Formats: sequence, C-alpha cells, structure tokens
Amino acid sequence: MNRIRTQVYALIAAGAVTLTGAAVATAHTTETVGSHSTNTALADAFGKVTRNTNWQLTSKLKLNFPTFHTEGIAFTPDHIFLSAVQIIAPTVKYPTPQGGYDRTPGKGIGHLFVMDLQGNLQKDITLGEGDMYHPGGIDFDGTNIWVPVAQYRPNSSAIIYAVDAKSLAVHKQFEVKDHFGGIVMDKQTGHLVGNTWGSRRFAEWNLQGKQLKTWDNPNFFIDYQDCQYVPNRKMLCAGVTNLPQTPSAGGTSATYELGGVAMLDLTSEQVTREIPFQKWSTAGHVATRNPFKMTADGNHLTMRVAPDNGDEGNGTEILTYQATVG
Repeated sequence: MNRIRTQVYALIAAGAVTLTGAAVATAHTTETVGSHSTNTALADAFGKVTRNTNWQLTSKLKLNFPTFHTEGIAFTPDHIFLSAVQIIAPTVKYPTPQGGYDRTPGKGIGHLFVMDLQGNLQKDITLGEGDMYHPGGIDFDGTNIWVPVAQYRPNSSAIIYAVDAKSLAVHKQFEVKDHFGGIVMDKQTGHLVGNTWGSRRFAEWNLQGKQLKTWDNPNFFIDYQDCQYVPNRKMLCAGVTNLPQTPSAGGTSATYELGGVAMLDLTSEQVTREIPFQKWSTAGHVATRNPFKMTADGNHLTMRVAPDNGDEGNGTEILTYQATVG
C-alpha cells in the first residue's frame, strides 16, 4: 500500500446552461498511500468557501435513459458512474417496530449506470441481494468505484462492492450489519469509511470488512447523501434535510429542503467547514439532494450534482456549478 497512485479525473467542462453535452478537461490529483505527500488543493479551496460564495450554474447535461431515484456519482478518465435505486414496492412503516425494524423491506433493484463522458449509457450494472437493493453515495479511488448497497431502512444491513473502473468487473468486498448509505476510500490508510442512515454514525473498516472503529456524527445540520475522499485524510459530503414549513406555507404536511456541504476530518472526527447550498434543480429540489462531487483548480471550484429523479422535471440532469474563492 506504499505505492504512489495518480488519479486523472476527466471533468465535464463548463458550457452554456442549455448544453446537453460537454467537452472534456482534465485535472490531476496525486496521493501517496501510507505517507503525507498529497495535493490539498480541494481542501484548501473549500476552506475558503463561505455562505456568500457566488456559485454560478454553468452547464446542464441531460441524461436520456431511465435513471429512477439517483443516489451517488463519480467521475473517472473514461466514464461517469451514477448509482440509483428502482423502487418496485415502497417500504411501509410499521405501527410499532417489528424484529428491530421500523418498516417493511420493500422491493427494488439497485443500479450502477456507466456512461461515457457525454452522458450516453454504456452499461447498467445491477447490484444487491435480497432485501439489500438500495445503492448509496459512491467514491472513486483511482482504481475502483466503491458502492454500498443497503436495505432501504435503518438499522439493517448492507453489502460493500468494489467495481473496477476500467474492466467494470464487480467484486463483493464484504457485508456489514447496518444501513450504510455512503462510502469513501481513505487513501492514507487504505481503509474504507462509511456513513449510516441519516449519516448519524460513521464506521471504518479494513478491506476484509473488519470494523476498526465507529464514531457519532457531531453535526445535525444535514444528512449526508454522497461523499468523496479529499487529501489529506478528509471527507467532503453533501446532502439535505427536510424541515417543516410554517402553517401558512402548508405546515408539517409540507417540507422545505435545506442543502449543504461539509468537510470532515477523518483524524479528529470533527466537521471542519460547513456551508448551506441553496441552488435549485429543474424539479425544484435543492441541488445537493443526492449525487455530488467537487474538484478544485487553485481557488476555482467546480461542483457537479444530479438531484432530480428520472421521472421529475426534465428528468435527471447533471448540473455544474462553479465558484472562485478568495
């Protein structure tokens, strides 16, 4: 694990808001596993983001295939990966918990869509077993796409998959006894870090699935939906929470989506930077609702999100936002 890995992320270049395709640009991030030689451009730039940072929508990439309920996204030199869940029978809450569960398992199909850099579908990889059909947030470590596929209910179970980003070969890494809705590879340690239902708890495992430690999320601002590893030993997550409205706006039967992005330090287990993000999708969802990834070129940040489901608004669009920080 002491070899140098160089990741080359193929990025969708900024274009007009009406674009349905995108050009390709590249950025380089060097990470030395097991040492402290890292490129901290993203961590440094995100550390300068404030609530007043001016984010501009620079492009929309429309996906022209059924995407169902989108969950996580990852970019490699050759592909865009998008995880999604197809609901066949929704879960139903029990009047009182049964067998440790608060709802029925429901039925569904877990998808990992593989696209070219223009958003054209190349392969639909089905993931999951039995009641574990809900893919979550995903991460690319330079070799593999890491995908957790869990039951669609808290305090349940999940499978952790590694999908080779080039060959697309699927490897079932291990199973865990809880719902984990997101995962990243910590390239300093070679360990995996996952977050549970509502991101209320984190866990760290080695690649054989041995749990090394757990810790509670110290923050209750948002529920993290999709995360990425950031040198040096950080985890950048975006997400959403649904808050009740005032009586005049519909009361508790209506909700308001609050979005945000947070940087977590994997050494101290604390949130080091956090911002609200209130930009909206075509269907009216907050942009950080589900799939999210961010890159940095100096002080220039690029955020890519895909908040809308396939049957909402204009369907799933990959939205690109850009900002320059001080």
